[in-house]
Amino acid sequence: MNLQERYQSKTPKFFRKLRNIGLGITAGAGALLSAPISLPAGIITAVGYLAVAGTTVSAVSQAVIKDEEEECEKLPENNQRPTRSRSESDENTS
Repeated sequence: MNLQERYQSKTPKFFRKLRNIGLGITAGAGALLSAPISLPAGIITAVGYLAVAGTTVSAVSQAVIKDEEEECEKLPENNQRPTRSRSESDENTS
C-alpha cells in the first residue's frame, strides 16, 4: 500500500477525533504566532512546540487505517480463552 492509498483509506473514529484535535491545536498556535502583538519569548517558544505537536498528531492520525479484516483471533461464543490441559502444557515444555 503506497502513501496515497493509505491517506485515502478509512480512518478509525478515535483517530479522526485525535486528528481534529491536532488540527485545532495547530490552528490556535498559528493564530498566536501570527498575532500582531508582541508576546514573551517563552510563550512564542511554547506555541511553536504546540504547532509542531499538533501537526505531527494530525499527520500520524490521518495515516492510521481501518482494516476491514479482523486479524486477531476470535474468542469462542462463551468469551473465554481456550485453556490447555495439563498434558498439553507438559508436552510444550519438553
